[in-house]
Amino acid sequence: MTRWHLLDTGARDGAWNMACDVALLARAQRTGDAVLRIYAWDQPTLSFGRHEAARAHYDAAALAAAGIALVRRPTGGRALLHDREVTYSITAPIIEGESLPASVFRFNQLLLRALRGLGVPVVEAEDTRAMRPEGAACFAEPSAGELTLHGRKLVGSAQVRDRGALLQHGSILLADDQHRIAGFAVGDYRASAPAAALRESLGEDARYETVRDALMRAAAEESGAASTDDLRLRLEDALDDAAAFHAALGQFRDPAWTWRR
Repeated sequence: MTRWHLLDTGARDGAWNMACDVALLARAQRTGDAVLRIYAWDQPTLSFGRHEAARAHYDAAALAAAGIALVRRPTGGRALLHDREVTYSITAPIIEGESLPASVFRFNQLLLRALRGLGVPVVEAEDTRAMRPEGAACFAEPSAGELTLHGRKLVGSAQVRDRGALLQHGSILLADDQHRIAGFAVGDYRASAPAAALRESLGEDARYETVRDALMRAAAEESGAASTDDLRLRLEDALDDAAAFHAALGQFRDPAWTWRR
């Protein structure tokens, strides 16, 4: 049985956040353990999907002038502005025979339990039109199985698999900042439709701590732990392979990686 851990790393810069997720993926490969990590961003950050064509679609000078940082994710998908949100990542060994869609569905049940426990009437989207990973924002349209609120996308998630383990991460919007992306786009671009946000259901209770605690409670229930304290992981134990973490950090800080396409 997979052993689960919980980790809250708070607000960090984009490169650190992505390097931490990659390090946790390597940890899952090495130990067979799973980690639910909750985090935030220390400044507004536009992230590109791993295979997204960004150079021809976004104005780097305008983004810098607006104080928006940049990073390219290790997972796929489309551009996403990280600001007023709670971000999660799950790193875990792949269950033998479980497909990628099946694992996304399984993790969605954890997210659904947490958010519905807060009183948010979130549901999974039905089949939608597939979109290419460029020229559109992540929240432009929900994909099948993604979590929505009142018909609009609330959670954007993506998954990558490597050497027997997976990394899934996603953004749970506290407020909708996604419309800002259009102001930095060039060329043929599909702007984001209004996204859903937890403030619609929770008002002033839509806070990082509220969502973090709900997610961690759901994970503890799923694993059969008596409390979330039993599953807490120290950061120094999570990043025990310092060399691998710093190598990943260098990659995500390199503009050549960020603008590679």
